[in-house]
Amino acid sequence: MWGMYAFLTNSVSLSLILTVNSEDVVSTRLYFVNASLQRVTFSSSVGVSLPCPAGGAPHAVLRWYLAAGDDIYDVPHIRHVHANGTLQLYPFSPSAYNSIIHDNEYFCTAENQAGKIRSPSIHIKAVFREPYTVRVADQRSMRGNVAVFKCLIPSAVQEYVSVVSWEKDTVSIVPGNRFFLTSFGALYISEVQKEDALSTYRCITKHKYSGETRQSNGARLSVMDPTESTPSVLDSFQSGEVQIGHSVELPCIASGYPNPTIRWLKDGRPLPADSRWTRRITGLTISDLRLEDSGNYICEVTNSFGSKEVTGHLNVIEPLRVTLSPKNLKTGISSTVILSCAVQGSPHFTVSWYRNTEPVLPDQHFSIQGAHNETLFISAAQKRHSGAYQCFATRKGQTAQDFSIILLEDGTPRIVASFSERVVVPGEPFSLMCAAKGAPPPTITWTLDDEPVARDLSRVRASQYTLSDGSTVSHVNVSSPQIRDGGVYRCAARNSAGSAEYQARINVRGPPRIRPMKNITAVAGRNTFINCRVIGYPYYSINWYKEGLLLPDNHRQVVYENGTLKLSDVQKGMDEGAYVCSVLIQPQLFITQTVYVTVKVPPLIQPFDFPPTSIGKLMYIACVVSSGDMPIRITWRKDGQEIVPSSGITIDTKEFMSSLQISKVSLKHNGNYTCIASNDAATVSTERQLTVTVPPRFVVQPNNQDGIYGKAGILNCSVDGYPPPKVMWKHAKAGIGNPQQYHPVPLTGRIQIMNNGSLLIRHVLEEDRGFYLCQASNGVGSDISKSMVLTVKIPAMITSHPNTTMAKKGHVKELNCTARGEWPIIIRWERGDTVIDPDRNPRYSITTSPNEKTDEVLSTLKLKPAEREDSVFFSCHAINSYGEGRGLIQLTVQEPPDPPELEVREVKDRSMNLRWTQRFDGNSVITSYDIEYKNKTDSWELKHATRNISPTNNQANIVDLHPASVYSIRMYSYNAIGKSEASKELTISTEEAQPDGPPMDVILQPVTSQSIRVTWKAPRKELQNGVIRGYQIGYRENGPGSNGQYSIVEMKATGDSEVYTLDNLKKFAQYGVVVQAFNRAGTGPSSSEINATTLEDVPSQPPQNVRAISVTSDEAVITWAEPPRMTLHGVLKGYRVVFWAVFPDGEWGEMQNITTTKEQVELRGLEKFTNYSIQVLAYTQAGDGVRSNVLYIQTREDYPGPPAGIKAVPSSASSVVVSWLPPHKPNGIIRKYTIYCSSPGSGQPLPSEYEANPELLFYRITHLNHRQQYLIWAAAVTTAGRGNFSDKVTVEPAAKAPAKILSFGGTVTTPWMKEVRLPCSSVGEPTPTIKWTKDSEDTAIPLSLDGQRLILANGTLVLRSVKAEDSGYYTCTATNTLGFDTIIVNLLVQVPPDQPRLTVSTTSTSSITLAWIPGDNGGSSIRGFVLQYSVDNTEEWKDVFISSSERSFKLDNLRCGTWYKVKLAAKNSVGAGRISEIIEAKTHGREPQFNKDQPVFTHINSSHARLNLQGWASGGCPISAVTLEFRPKGTWTWQNVRTNATTDVFLAELREATWYELKMKACNSAGCGNQSSQFATLDYNGSENNCLYPLFSLDAKSLAEMLISKNNRSFDTPVKGPPQGPRLHIDIPRVQLLIEDKEGEDKATIPVTDTEFNQTGNPQSFCTGVSVHHPALIQNTGPLIDMSDIRPGTNPVSRKSVKSAHSIRNRYSSQWTLTKCQASTPARTLTSDWRTVGSQHGITVTESDSYSASLSQDTDKGRNSMVSTESASSTYEELARAYEHAKLEEHLQHAKFEITECFISDSSSDQMTTGTNDNADSMTSMSTPSEPGICRFTASPPKPQDYDRGKNVAVPIPHRAKSEWLLQSTIFYFRASASSSSSTLPQRTLTMPGSSASVAQSAAAAAAATAAAAGASSSSGGGGAVGATGGTPGGASSSSSKMGGSRDSLLESSSSGLGRLQKQRDGGAGAYSKSYTLV
Repeated sequence: MWGMYAFLTNSVSLSLILTVNSEDVVSTRLYFVNASLQRVTFSSSVGVSLPCPAGGAPHAVLRWYLAAGDDIYDVPHIRHVHANGTLQLYPFSPSAYNSIIHDNEYFCTAENQAGKIRSPSIHIKAVFREPYTVRVADQRSMRGNVAVFKCLIPSAVQEYVSVVSWEKDTVSIVPGNRFFLTSFGALYISEVQKEDALSTYRCITKHKYSGETRQSNGARLSVMDPTESTPSVLDSFQSGEVQIGHSVELPCIASGYPNPTIRWLKDGRPLPADSRWTRRITGLTISDLRLEDSGNYICEVTNSFGSKEVTGHLNVIEPLRVTLSPKNLKTGISSTVILSCAVQGSPHFTVSWYRNTEPVLPDQHFSIQGAHNETLFISAAQKRHSGAYQCFATRKGQTAQDFSIILLEDGTPRIVASFSERVVVPGEPFSLMCAAKGAPPPTITWTLDDEPVARDLSRVRASQYTLSDGSTVSHVNVSSPQIRDGGVYRCAARNSAGSAEYQARINVRGPPRIRPMKNITAVAGRNTFINCRVIGYPYYSINWYKEGLLLPDNHRQVVYENGTLKLSDVQKGMDEGAYVCSVLIQPQLFITQTVYVTVKVPPLIQPFDFPPTSIGKLMYIACVVSSGDMPIRITWRKDGQEIVPSSGITIDTKEFMSSLQISKVSLKHNGNYTCIASNDAATVSTERQLTVTVPPRFVVQPNNQDGIYGKAGILNCSVDGYPPPKVMWKHAKAGIGNPQQYHPVPLTGRIQIMNNGSLLIRHVLEEDRGFYLCQASNGVGSDISKSMVLTVKIPAMITSHPNTTMAKKGHVKELNCTARGEWPIIIRWERGDTVIDPDRNPRYSITTSPNEKTDEVLSTLKLKPAEREDSVFFSCHAINSYGEGRGLIQLTVQEPPDPPELEVREVKDRSMNLRWTQRFDGNSVITSYDIEYKNKTDSWELKHATRNISPTNNQANIVDLHPASVYSIRMYSYNAIGKSEASKELTISTEEAQPDGPPMDVILQPVTSQSIRVTWKAPRKELQNGVIRGYQIGYRENGPGSNGQYSIVEMKATGDSEVYTLDNLKKFAQYGVVVQAFNRAGTGPSSSEINATTLEDVPSQPPQNVRAISVTSDEAVITWAEPPRMTLHGVLKGYRVVFWAVFPDGEWGEMQNITTTKEQVELRGLEKFTNYSIQVLAYTQAGDGVRSNVLYIQTREDYPGPPAGIKAVPSSASSVVVSWLPPHKPNGIIRKYTIYCSSPGSGQPLPSEYEANPELLFYRITHLNHRQQYLIWAAAVTTAGRGNFSDKVTVEPAAKAPAKILSFGGTVTTPWMKEVRLPCSSVGEPTPTIKWTKDSEDTAIPLSLDGQRLILANGTLVLRSVKAEDSGYYTCTATNTLGFDTIIVNLLVQVPPDQPRLTVSTTSTSSITLAWIPGDNGGSSIRGFVLQYSVDNTEEWKDVFISSSERSFKLDNLRCGTWYKVKLAAKNSVGAGRISEIIEAKTHGREPQFNKDQPVFTHINSSHARLNLQGWASGGCPISAVTLEFRPKGTWTWQNVRTNATTDVFLAELREATWYELKMKACNSAGCGNQSSQFATLDYNGSENNCLYPLFSLDAKSLAEMLISKNNRSFDTPVKGPPQGPRLHIDIPRVQLLIEDKEGEDKATIPVTDTEFNQTGNPQSFCTGVSVHHPALIQNTGPLIDMSDIRPGTNPVSRKSVKSAHSIRNRYSSQWTLTKCQASTPARTLTSDWRTVGSQHGITVTESDSYSASLSQDTDKGRNSMVSTESASSTYEELARAYEHAKLEEHLQHAKFEITECFISDSSSDQMTTGTNDNADSMTSMSTPSEPGICRFTASPPKPQDYDRGKNVAVPIPHRAKSEWLLQSTIFYFRASASSSSSTLPQRTLTMPGSSASVAQSAAAAAAATAAAAGASSSSGGGGAVGATGGTPGGASSSSSKMGGSRDSLLESSSSGLGRLQKQRDGGAGAYSKSYTLV
C-alpha cells in the first residue's frame, strides 16, 4: 500500500543551461529543458509525443536512442522521430504491440561543437485498454463504530486506475460530517448509524491514461448492535519511502466495543508536539515531511477488552540533486583536470560518468576516485578529451545529473605584461612584475644573470598569484638594492604545454664589474643567448669579440644594447669557440670576461617508406641517420608500443643505421612503425604506415529466410578482407521467377548494415519481402556478391471488431470479429477471463467463415438470448504459428430498470417526503420516475400519480394530502428500454394538522394588581384537527409606550373549559389577551383580543425632589413633586409626610405623620434646635407607596431654658462653690453660663455677675464675707441670647462645713460595653469621705472595686464595659464629722433589641410574604430590621433592610417551587439584636410530572420514535430542560439526549424490531421529575413486535381474595410483634394498590416462574425465568405477597429526618430485562444488575453459565411522599367491601390481570416504618427500587365470552425437583428466550447459605402456600417471569423515577409505559387497557 506514498519520480521541469566560456565558442551552449522526466505512460489508443529533453545553441543535433545504446528507427505508423527531435509513438492495436518499442527505456542526446549530452533514461510504456471491473465488498460494523469500504481494483491495472469519488444511493458523497475519503481511495464512515444500512455504496474510478470510468457494484453495510469485543484493525499502513517536503497519510482505523482509543508512537515514544502532525479519523497525516520524521511508527488500538497494534517504518528520503564543478573549464593540453560531482539527497546512490554520452572508462588518462566515484581525474589531458562531461547519480529508479563543458587547447605560455630597463641608486627599493597566460596557468621563475634570484628575506622577496582570468602574476621586490643586485633579470613562464621568457637589465649605480660567466652548450640549429654579466653603473658600452673580431660579423649574430649576444641557427664549425665581453667603464678603461661555447649536433633521419605488399611477402626497411654527434641510439615502435621479438619482426641496428625485417607478412603486421634516433643533443623520430591487403571473401553466405511481420530480422552476410570490404545490400521486389531489377536498400533507422555485413531489419514489414543481394568490395581483387529470398510471414491479428456494442435483454445478439494472418488461423472467444465453450453452454454459439481472397477469417459469437450477466468484456483471440492477436468488445445488455427502493423520509399533515434509491438502471440512463399513491382502503384504480419525475432527483414531496389519513404508495422507474416493476408498497399515516378554529367564549377577570384570570372553551370540535394538547395565551399592554408585541405563555389542555391566571403584569394597566389552541401539529388561529385592566396597587416610587426648609426654631416647610405617573399604579389620593426627632443622645422621638393632597406642608410645634428625619410618600386606594429617602433638617436656635438644677456649698470662710446642670432644652449651642450672686443685707441693688465656661458646670465665688448669706442663681446663654434664670439657692461661707456633694443625681443612659463615669464631687471641712453603693432589691450593697469598677480620687465612679446587669440605682454618700450628703444616679445600659417573632403569612410561585412582632427594644428605639434569606440547603444569604415602622414584608422574584430559609433581626442605636428563629417556606410549584392521560410516544416505526414531551405537566414552574436516556433492553450503555423542547423529540438510529428502555427526566426550578417506559420498534415491513408476554393472569376478584386472605407462614419462624392487618391504599377507579410487608429487617419474596403458573403454555415460548437472591429466603419464607404488620394511614414527617434516613440501609436489588420472544429459540442470557452489601449474609459471586452481575447504585429522594394521604385508606376488610360494592364491578369482575414484570428487594427496618413515608421517593425511583416487592400487571377489559365463563382459574403449583428452575447446591440460575440477534453475556451465580435441600424445600413450600392463597390460576397462555428491577432499567423500568407525592405516581408510570405498548399490541383495547403497579 505504501507504494502509493513513494513519490520517486520528480515531475518538476528543470532547465539547466551551461555556457562554455571559450573565446572561440562564445555562443555555444547545451542545456536541458526537462532533465527530471524519467517516466512516460500513455494509452495505446491515444499515443504520445515526447520532445527531446535536451537542446543546444547554436542548433544542436537531437537524436533518440534505446537505453542499450541503439539508435532508434522509424517504424511506419508505429514510431517516428520528427526533425525537431520529437519522438512520436502512434496509436496502435494490441496485435501491433512490440515491447522493444512500447515498453522500453529511451534517452535523447543533443550535440553541437560544445559537446554532446544525454538525458536520463526515460521509461516509455504503453497501456492497453484491458477489461477490468472494480468492486466493493459488503461490510459489517457496530452502531457507533467506524465502517471502511475499499474499492478493489485488479492488480493488473491498479497502477493506472484511481478512485475519483464515492456514491451513496447514486448521490456523490461530499466529504465531511461522518463521511471521509482517504488519499488511497477508501471510504470511512464514522459513528455508524442504523440508517446507514439502508443505503448502497459505490466507488467511481477513472483510468489515468484512457480516461475510462468504471462504477463498482453496490455494497451494503450491515449495522450490528454494539457487542463487547476486542479491537479489530480495519485499515492499516506498511513500511515505505516518501520524499521530503511531501505529505503522507498513515491509515489506522479499528472497530470494537467499547470504541477503541488510538495512540500513536514513533520509535517507542509518543508523537512530538508538532503542528505538522494531524490525527484524523483516517489516521495520522504528516505534512511537510522532514528527514527526522523517518522512524518506526506504531498505532496502538485499545479498549477494555484488548489491544492491537500496527507497525511500519517510514523512510523520508531527500531527492537526488547533482552539482558538477567546475561548470565549464577551458584549459591547455597536457594539464590535469579534476571534476567533482557533489550529490545531495538520500544515501545508497551510485555515480556514473559520461563524456559526450559515452561511459568514461578508466585508463592512463582517466581515473575515478572517491567513496561514491564522485571525482573524475583527467591526467595529461589531450585535445581529444574536450567535450561534455556528465555525472549521473541513481537511486531506486530516481536519477539526477549535471554536466560540464571541458575545452582543451594549446596552452603554451605567453608574456602579457613585463618590466622595463631602469637605473636605481643603492638603497632605493625597486619592484619587478611579470605576467603570463597559458593553459594550464603557468608557473613563473626569476633569474639574475642566468642564476636563480637569491631570496634574501631581509632584502629580496618574490611572490606569485593567479588572477580570475587565468593569468599568473609574479613580483620580485628588492627593498635595499646593492651593486650585486644589478644585472639582467629574466622571468620564465612554464607549463606542461611549453615556456616563454622575458628579460631586461636593472642597473644599480656603483663601480662596474663583470660577474664570472659559465661555459655554454648550444644545440646546432637552435638559438642561443649569451649575457655579459655586468654589474655597477654607469659604464659607457658593452662589446663582444670572438677571435679578436668585434661582433656581430654575420647575420646570425645580434648584440643588444643591454649587452646580450644572440646566436641564431647555431652552426657547429662557425659558432663554437671563445667569446669575450668587453665593458668600457671609463675612457680608455675596459674590463673583460671570457665564455666558451660548445655546439652539439642532433641526429637527422633520412626519409623512408613502406611499399605496398600482401600476405606472405617479405619486407625490409632501413632507418639511416645521416648526421649528428655520436653516439647515436636508434629504436623502433609499432602503434606506439615496443616491438616484441615474437611478433615475427627482426630488427638489426648498427652505429648510425637500423633495419626492420619481416620474413612473412600477415594482417597482424598492419600498423604505424616509428624509427627513433637520439643523442646528447636531441631525440628525433619518423613514422610510416605498413598496409597488408586481402581481397574480400564470404565468411557467412546469405541464405533464404523467413521474416515475421512486426518482428526484427537479420539477413546474414559476413565478409572478410583488408582493407575491410565495404558491404552493400540490394533489393528486388518479388515477382514471377528471377528478380527483375535490384535497387540499393535504403538505410534508415529501421534497416541498418551491421558491422559484420549482415542486414538488420528491426521491424519487418510486408513490403520487405523479395530478393536481396549482398555485395562486398575493398579494392583488392574483384567484388563478390550473393543473393537470397526473404519471405514475410504475417502473425494472426484482429483487423476488425466493435469496441462497444449494445444488446437488449432477452434478444439474440451477434458479435463479429475479423482476423488475418498466415493460415491456419484459430479464433477463440472469451467472456471476461473464461473461454467460451458452446458445448457446455448452449446459450452461446460460434461460427467461423474464412475468406481466401482476402486471407481473412470472420468469426461470429451469438448470444441466445442476451442476459444481464452478459454485460462484460468479450474478447476474440486469433492464433497462428507466428503470433496471436486480440480484440476487446464491451457488451452492454440493456433492460428495463429494477424498481427503486422507496422510503419515507418525513411525513407531515398534508404532505410527505419520499426518497428512493435506484439500484440497477438496466444499463440505460433512467429517464423518469412515476409515483402513485391512494387511500389504503381504496383500490389502485382510484390512485393519484405524479408522472415524469426528473431522473436527477432522488426525493420528492407529495402534497395536498389529508391529515391523519393512511396512504399506500408505490413507484416506477423508466429508461429507454421500458418501465420497471412496481416498488414495494409502503403504508404511511399523515400527521395531525394544526387547529383551524380559535378558542371560544374568552372572558377576562382582574384578580390582583398584577394578575388577570382568563377563562375560555375549546375550539369547535370539527376545527380542532386532532387532540388539543394545550393553549397559548398571548397578552400585551395596550397603554402608551408599549411595543404592541404579545407575550406568550403556554398551558396544557385539561378539558373543554380552561382557566389560566396571568401573573407578573404591570399594575393598574390595560391588557389585551388572545388565546390559541394547539395540538401535536401546531397552533391554530387566535381568538379576538379582549381587554381588561389590572387592579390598583400602591405607588412603587416616592415623590420626587423632596426638600425641607427650616423657617423658625419650631417651624419647617416641606415641598415635593408628584412621583412619575407610570409608578402610581392607580389614582393618586394624596401624600403623607412622616417625620420624627433625632435627639443628641441618638434616641428617636415619636414618629408623626401629616396627610395632605397638596405638594407642600408646614410643620409647626417642632422642638427647637433639633434634628428631624423626614420622609414623604404617595398613596392610592390600595395603600401607602414607597417612602422617599430620609431627609434631615435642623430647627433654628432660640433662647435656652433655665439650668436644670443648681447647688451652692461653702468651701471656705470667704468662698462658695456653685454647680449646676445644663438646661433640659438648650435650644441651641450654650456659649457660656452667667452666675448671679447677691447679698440681701449688703445694700447692693444689683447682683454680682460671673461668667463660666460652658464646658465647666461649676464655679468658685471668692471674696465673700464670713457668715453672710448670699443668693445665687444662674442662666445659660446662646447666640439668641440669655435664657431663663435657674432657681435661687442660699449659701453662707463658713470655715468648717458639713460634707456636701456638688454633683447631681438623676438618670444616666449609655450603650453597653462602654466606659461610664458617675461623678460625685464633694466639698466640706474636714474633707468628706466618699462611698458608693448600688441598690439591690430593698438593700444597698457597697460596690466591690475590681478591674471593672474603681473610684477616682475626686469621687467619680468608673464602670468599664458596662452590661445590661450594670443598670440600676447607684448612691454616692459624702461624709465628714459635721454631716453627710447623698446623690442617687439611675444608670440605664442600652443593649441590642430582642429577637422578633417571625411568621409566614402568604406564599405564591415567586414570592413569600412575612410578618413579625418586634421584641424588647433594648432601651433604645428600633431603627429598622434586617431580613436575611437563602435557598434551602445553601448558606448563601441575601440581606434586605426594612424600615422600623414595617411589620410585614414581601420577598419577590423568588424561584418557583423552592424552599427558602428566612431569619430577621431588629436594629437600634446600639446595633443589631438577636436573630429570630430560622423559618422555612416554599414557593408554590413542584417538580414536573408526566400526565398519565398523555401517551409517551406519538409515533414509532422501525428506526425512529417520536416522544410526546407535551405530556409533562410543569407543576406550576416552567420546565427548563428534559433529559432522555434510552437503550435496547439487555444492553448496558445508555444513550443520552438533552433538549429544551417542550413539544416533540425524535429518537433516531434505533434498531428495528427491538425492545427499548426509556428514562425521561424533566427539570424545573422546583426539581426534576422522572418517567420510565418501554417501547418496541417495528419490523422493517412495519409490523409490531409482540414480545411482552404475561407472567400469569388472574381475575380481579381472585386477586383481591388472594391479597386479602391471611396466610400462615410456611415455616415455624417466630414473627416479631403481634400480627396485624395489611396497610392498603386503594385509589378508585384506577385500582392503585400498596401493600407493605414488615416482618423484620430481612425480607424475601418467593419469585413466581412460568413453570408454576403456566402448565398449558408452550415451554419453548417463555420470556424469562428468575432466581432468588436473598439469604432470608431460607429463614422467613412467606407467601407471594405478605400483608402482616400493616396499619392504615400515613403521616407527614419532618423534612430534616429524611436527609439522613438512607445512610443505614442494607438491601439487594436485581433487574431483569424482558426482550423479544421467539419460539424454538435457544436460551439467551438477559442482563442483570446485582448489588452485594457484605459477607455477613454469606453471599458470594462465582462464575457459572447463568447470568451476568455488576454493581448498582442507590438513588434516594427525601422530600416528597410516595403515596398521597388524600385518598381514603382502609383495612383489608374494607378493601373487600370496596371491591364487592364498588361500581367498578362491570370493569373489574371479569378483567384479567397480566403480571408482566416483577422485581424483588429487601425491606430494611428504615424503609417503610408504619406511620411514615420518608422513603417514598426511593420506592418510586426505578433507578434503584427499595420497596419489598413490586409486580407490574396489565388490566384488560373483559371480552364478551368472558361474562359467561366461570371463575375457573388454575391453581399455582409448587416448585418441583425436576423442574427446569431447580434450586441446586445453593446455586440459582435462570434461562431466558430471546431473539436470535441477542448476544450472550458472561454469567454469574450467587451462592446462598444453607443446604440445597432446605432451599428447595423452602421454595416449594412457599409456592404451595401461594397457590393455596390464590385459589386460582392463569387462564391465558404465554410464559413469563418475576424479575427484579435494579438501578438500571429493567423489567419494571416503566415506573417513575420521582413522582413527588402524587396519588397517581404509580399509575402514571404504568400508563405511560407498558400500558401504551399493550394498547399497540391489543389493538382495539385502546381506551380501556391500562397498566398498574402492585407494590
